[in-house]
Amino acid sequence: MKVLVTGSTGLVGSALLRVLSDGGHIVDRLVRSSPGDEGGGGRWDPEAGILDPGGPGGHEAVVHLAGENIAGAPWTPERKARIRDSRVNGTRLLCEYLHRLERPPETLVCASAVGYYGDRGNEVLREESPPGKGFLAGVCREWEEATGEAARKGVRVVNLRIGMVLSADGGALGKMLPAFRAGVGGRIGSGKQYASWIALSDLVGVILHVLATNSLTGPVNAVAPQPVTNREFTKTLGRVLGRPAIALLPAFAARFLFGEMADELLLASTRVEPAKLLASGYRFRFPELEGALRCLLGRGDPAGLDRKEQEPQQVDS
Repeated sequence: MKVLVTGSTGLVGSALLRVLSDGGHIVDRLVRSSPGDEGGGGRWDPEAGILDPGGPGGHEAVVHLAGENIAGAPWTPERKARIRDSRVNGTRLLCEYLHRLERPPETLVCASAVGYYGDRGNEVLREESPPGKGFLAGVCREWEEATGEAARKGVRVVNLRIGMVLSADGGALGKMLPAFRAGVGGRIGSGKQYASWIALSDLVGVILHVLATNSLTGPVNAVAPQPVTNREFTKTLGRVLGRPAIALLPAFAARFLFGEMADELLLASTRVEPAKLLASGYRFRFPELEGALRCLLGRGDPAGLDRKEQEPQQVDS
């Protein structure tokens, strides 16, 4: 299979590229600078409305993962505009390009996020659940709507609503590890808010599964089947590391430190179920949190059944 990938230097994109390349697929990249010798592809600049795919084209699938990191710096108005525009304008530019092609790819897998659902407490959220309120929910709605041009061209579009991606090499877990290893990690706010998560290798496996499963279309929740509360997450991480996890970051302190981002990322509750993935036969390597963390952090299995992280299943060439 010949696949075009955006966001190829990020945590998910770099892992996906390795698996696709190891599986014998042809992988081209859209990057902001020249790809050079690191792989074929082309250059794009969504802010300037530039997209030069380079090469002969003929891609069978596109995996679109690019977008401004939502964590880290405070959400100033300028930063919020970059977060929104990098997703909505970038996706619109890509899909307008696909719409112009005489022979567009069969499939577009476009990242979205569980932020689509907003803060919903204990409500179990499936793909048919309505969108929530707030900045991230609004961004996700526009992000998914921006794939319309590709869908109107007959491309099978899948909007992956991705949860918190777990990897020891980066992302949310990578940011948490120093504090938890030092024994000063713990819950945020009440700890009752749900976090919907997925191990990085499962997310790569989900992308490959979606590419190979023509019946999947529209929104697909890319989360493990067992979401946990913040209290459960922090206790489990502390147990796996053999460190106490009794510290507390009160909600008011989180809001003081992080502003609006605290309510949208740290204190919001999203209890999401991967209904479409389970119905389509995807088998999670890490359906429960402790097994995922023990594998990712090299801490073995509590039952003595050490499980090495398996490579995701391969999509047919």
